[in-house]
Amino acid sequence: MERIEAPYGAWEPASVTEVAALFAPLRAPWWIAGGYAVELAVGHAFRGHADIDVLLLREDQLAAQRALAGWEWWAADPPGTLRPWAAGEILPPGVHDIWCRPGPEAPWRVQLMLDEAQDGHWVSRRDPRVRRPLDTLGATTAEGVPFLAPEVQLHYKAKARRPKDEEDFTAALPVLTAGQRRRLAETIAQTYGPHPWTERLRG
Repeated sequence: MERIEAPYGAWEPASVTEVAALFAPLRAPWWIAGGYAVELAVGHAFRGHADIDVLLLREDQLAAQRALAGWEWWAADPPGTLRPWAAGEILPPGVHDIWCRPGPEAPWRVQLMLDEAQDGHWVSRRDPRVRRPLDTLGATTAEGVPFLAPEVQLHYKAKARRPKDEEDFTAALPVLTAGQRRRLAETIAQTYGPHPWTERLRG
C-alpha cells in the first residue's frame, strides 16, 4: 500500500479487506465510504487513494473505539486541528472526522466519519433535509463488505468537485440506476442549487 505524507504524519491506508476484518466484530452498522465506496459500486479500482474512510452513525461512535482497541484515535476539531480522542469521550456534533493508527510511530491507517441519524433515517451532514432510511443507505459486496450507496457519497462529493471527485462521478455515472440518478440530481439541486452534475444526471 502506498505511503502518503500528510501534515500530521504519513498515511498508509488499510486495504478494504483489512478494514472489513477490523470492523467485522462490530454490532453497529458501518460502511466503507469515500472514493473506495464509489469503486466498490463501480466494481473495480480506477484511481489511487490517500486514505480510506469508514462511516459510522454518531450514536455508535464508541463502538469504533472497541473495534480499534489499542489504537490511537485522533479527532479533527473544526477547522481541522487533530487532538487525541479520549476513551469513552462522546464527540460533539461539530466533530465528524477521526484519524486512527495502531501506535504513535505508525502511519495513519483508517479515517472514521460520523454521520447523524434520527428516527431510523440517515441525515446528511451537508443538508439535514436530505434523509433516507438507514436500511437503504448502502449495499454489500459479494464478500460481505458494506459500502455507502454511490448517490449518497456523490452527494457529499458534489460540494468540492475536486479532480478526484470529478473522476469518481464520471466513473459512477454509467452504473447508477435511473432511480439513483434521479435522487442524486434532486439532492444536489436541493443542497447546492444549480450544479454541473445535474444536467449530466438527467441527460
